[in-house]
Amino acid sequence: MSEVVTKKVAFHTLGCKLNFAETSSIARFFTNAGYQKVDFSQAADVYVINTCSVTENADKECKTIVRSALKANPDGFVAIIGCYAQLKPQEIAAIEGVDLVLGANEKFNIIQYINELKKKEEAEVHACEINEVDFFVDAYSFGDRTRVFLKVQDGCDYTCSFCTIPLARGKSRSDSIENVVKNAQDIAQKGIKEIVLTGVNIGDFGKGFSGGKKRNETFLDLIKELDTIVGIERFRISSIEPNLLSNEIIEFVAQSKRFVPHFHIPLQSGSNKILKAMRRRYLRELYADRIAKIKELMPHCCIGVDVIVGFPGETEEDFLETYNFLNQLDCSYLHVFTYSERANTDALEIKEVVPVNVRKQRNKMLRILSSKKLRQFYEQNIGIERTVLFETENKEGYLHGFTENYVKVRVPFDENLCNTLQKVKLEKIDVDGVFTAEVKSEASAL
Repeated sequence: MSEVVTKKVAFHTLGCKLNFAETSSIARFFTNAGYQKVDFSQAADVYVINTCSVTENADKECKTIVRSALKANPDGFVAIIGCYAQLKPQEIAAIEGVDLVLGANEKFNIIQYINELKKKEEAEVHACEINEVDFFVDAYSFGDRTRVFLKVQDGCDYTCSFCTIPLARGKSRSDSIENVVKNAQDIAQKGIKEIVLTGVNIGDFGKGFSGGKKRNETFLDLIKELDTIVGIERFRISSIEPNLLSNEIIEFVAQSKRFVPHFHIPLQSGSNKILKAMRRRYLRELYADRIAKIKELMPHCCIGVDVIVGFPGETEEDFLETYNFLNQLDCSYLHVFTYSERANTDALEIKEVVPVNVRKQRNKMLRILSSKKLRQFYEQNIGIERTVLFETENKEGYLHGFTENYVKVRVPFDENLCNTLQKVKLEKIDVDGVFTAEVKSEASAL
């Protein structure tokens, strides 16, 4: 009797939490079809690369990852999926070693497209027009981290002049509250303590159809329902647009049992002139008002800010306006992005291009400011007792975790602390800018 050989599949994910959630769900399709999941550095029969349209030099990065896959197994079948695959399918198909390219609609049916695992002379491409992508596919990550990323929304109806995401993911649409709750309950059964809600524009939650009828649900309705779920200790909101972050949402989080005091709110520029050129749906005054409201109700809340430097037309005066606005803002850290040109975006029509070296200099200034902001925020937490969810990885003899308000803590590695919630007193910030703390409560799986 011949031995059954199990086929192996490996994954590499670029980009956002949403991509990680989708990769994890697609991986479960493979394991349900009898494949064994292995590390991307190992020899596999199939390599799936989930791409990102926001990543700079996406084409070059994709080529490098394909080469690393074929180094592990020259006969490996290479499938490219995700945002960049939707935007530039023919470019990706031309990369040596690629066998299959699947767009936004097709990636969730990947098993059906893999009939035989033989290398192809020409890559097969399946990518529909993005305006045809009008249904929602749920997803969540599992097994890679202590926290789970749960997809609740996809696509975007905004038309920001620098962004390709609507071209890569289509119109805004979302899951039903009923199904999100079901997924969260399933996740709770797996022993997970924290869920991060993800999407392209999650504040826009509620768009879409259910049973042929247009739904009438909101993001506030969703988080109120999730707050009642037993088994999940924490819910975290990954990112929400300032114009969609209502007083009602802030007030609910402030008194919530399970939603933690942590917001990540894209700003992109502190100059109203640049915000208008970007076609953002707010001005900086509204942004400042949102931050003030959060800090009024949750002084200990962690607030992250996305900002883009070097947008076309951004003068030195505009940049300094952004810098000074952020310097005075009661936020905790910055995610700084250097503007880079994207095909099929209206920002390309703006003639006043900022030199690349100036963009990099501005990026460096804001990253230094971010480090100062984070240090100030951490110092505000000294002497306070918080609850930490410890992760599972042993990093050079230490175990790391995050408080409810996203302060990073490390303690000497103890297997009994993995995936547990523990009371700690935040006493000392070490040279790495991380709190070292002593666990106050006994380890429990909670």
